[in-house]
Amino acid sequence: MKTLIPNHNGNGLRIGIVQARFTNPIGTELVHACTDRLQKLGVNANDITLATVPGALEIPLILQSMAQSKKFDALIAVGVVIRGETYHFELVANEAAAGVSQISLEHQIPIANAILTTENDAQAIARMSIKGSEAAFVAVEMANLLKIEY
Repeated sequence: MKTLIPNHNGNGLRIGIVQARFTNPIGTELVHACTDRLQKLGVNANDITLATVPGALEIPLILQSMAQSKKFDALIAVGVVIRGETYHFELVANEAAAGVSQISLEHQIPIANAILTTENDAQAIARMSIKGSEAAFVAVEMANLLKIEY
């Protein structure tokens, strides 16, 4: 059996990040943790492109534009959707996640989904550094997997 070993070497990879500015302090920390980990994995800072959008529902459109450009090996979606008192939380969380998955499959590009969906600010704050760092690992590993000739 041929087993493919996870490769977290980011040397030479080009990564695009789309961050929702809504709940910006948490999103900013997600991006910081993500870019810090990307660089520790070997991704050159000049090979990381960050675009910001107003909210989570706008993330898929810019991911799609980045995917269509063919300039990136992987993409990362960053944002926070915090439950409120209305159904809006479910709508935003579900539609943003569906858009991210659809673009990844349609364009055959890995997209690490670091859009937090939490009950409150405290949960988002507790997860922001971990989830940002994990997204970097996912993006690098998946980009490397797609480069393998099977």
